Amino acid sequence: MICQKIYSDVKHQWFVFGRDPSKPNKIIDTNQYMIKTSKNAFLMDPGGIELFAPMLASIVKEIPLEQIKHVFASHQDPDIISSLGLWDKALTDATLFAPRIWEGFLRHFGMETMKFKGIPDEGDKLNIDGIQLQFIPAHYLHSSGNFNVYDPEAKILMSGDIGAAIEPVDAPMEVEDFDAHCKFMEGFHRRWMPSNTAKSNWVERVSKLEIDMMCPQHGRIFTGDNVKRFLEWFDKLEVGSAAIS
Repeated sequence: MICQKIYSDVKHQWFVFGRDPSKPNKIIDTNQYMIKTSKNAFLMDPGGIELFAPMLASIVKEIPLEQIKHVFASHQDPDIISSLGLWDKALTDATLFAPRIWEGFLRHFGMETMKFKGIPDEGDKLNIDGIQLQFIPAHYLHSSGNFNVYDPEAKILMSGDIGAAIEPVDAPMEVEDFDAHCKFMEGFHRRWMPSNTAKSNWVERVSKLEIDMMCPQHGRIFTGDNVKRFLEWFDKLEVGSAAIS
């Protein structure tokens, strides 16, 4: 599993973990993200249970494990949070931030000692050592309770499944040719994003943010003009329209 620093300033750093060639072939490849400050760390969508060992090994190379005080689950899917029960044992004093409506489902993955903070439908904020993070509503894209994480200081949006692409595990970490990349995104978004109304509302909301980098849960990171190009592409895409046979 690679660990790559994608942003750094005097207050905090962003890391992405992914591209694990040792994962089972039929397990979808995922990106995990972490924000590190001088005292704390915020782990976002930490992955499935099968990724716990490589994730743990990668993280402890960067920070002491006890520095992780905040964990985030954008929604309830197993590919992002079925490792919860193991993180519950590994972290000594952490709080899980997740959509309020999914608490009863997330606890099936195991959560005995970790505290739970439900995010209300309208979103919320989290201050970590002066870094003011925002939980941006992204409901029905594709989960009925779903959030992105926006860092206005770094101008980074962790977009979860929005912007996801299904590609080989050795694909680059950043989108280079947007037009060529669309073929890896289109089928996923048509099938897994069920609501054009929700999509349009999200595009309108996110277009008001300053975003230099958009970081999805699968596939490649969008930077610079490719962020705007994705928003324009997604806005025009007819979703919830995949043929079901």
